[in-house]
Amino acid sequence: MPADPGQRRARRAARHAQPAAGSTPQAPRKAPITADRITDAALRVIATEGYDALTIRRVAAVLDTGPSSLYAHIVNKEDLDELLVARLCAEIELPEPDPDSWRQQLLDVYAQLRDLYLKYPGIPRAALAMVPTHLETLRVGEGILAILLAGGVEPQTAAWALDALTLYVSAYALERSLLQQRRQHHDDSWVLSRDELIDRFTALPADHFPHTRRHAAELTSGTGHDRFDFTLALIIGNLTGA
Repeated sequence: MPADPGQRRARRAARHAQPAAGSTPQAPRKAPITADRITDAALRVIATEGYDALTIRRVAAVLDTGPSSLYAHIVNKEDLDELLVARLCAEIELPEPDPDSWRQQLLDVYAQLRDLYLKYPGIPRAALAMVPTHLETLRVGEGILAILLAGGVEPQTAAWALDALTLYVSAYALERSLLQQRRQHHDDSWVLSRDELIDRFTALPADHFPHTRRHAAELTSGTGHDRFDFTLALIIGNLTGA
């Protein structure tokens, strides 16, 4: 095993990039610890306890082993974050870029990413704090960039649009997961209903907040993913295509 973490990550990436050679090993009596099993266990922790509960020690406990067994396959918590985001990206289906429907294709791909993030509360924090280098994460970036370019978007604009859209999806999912976490822990005293918000807005001093009072209904409107759909459509709709 290479001592250098960078070499270890590169070797793991190479294993994902190339199919393993031919022979079929006999099933071991006890499943060995692997990067895939570590990722599976980490996702279970996040799905049931939230991202804040994710530690190397907690994942080791799920696998009924010690933390040192995990460090033979991952470098640190940041390395695990990369594996987690890559696993989610592996589930995203990318379409063949179509110049006639590229905007809708972008909306569909980002809706997939949104739903995967919402399935694992708090996991967008991992995505926001890393530079993508895993092949699966790069595959999704490549696919989105291909859609933008197929729509005739200029390369520099396409590159920054990719970044802006991905950042928004991560932030949106993180906000939703934080709200969900507060409700699960009964810390919902700061979570107001729409009616409560409207009451507060309309009770503001009219001389200082005339527009907030008048448009309280508009400011608090939207259900489900209405605001998500609006924002993505707003960004994508203002991209100049062919």
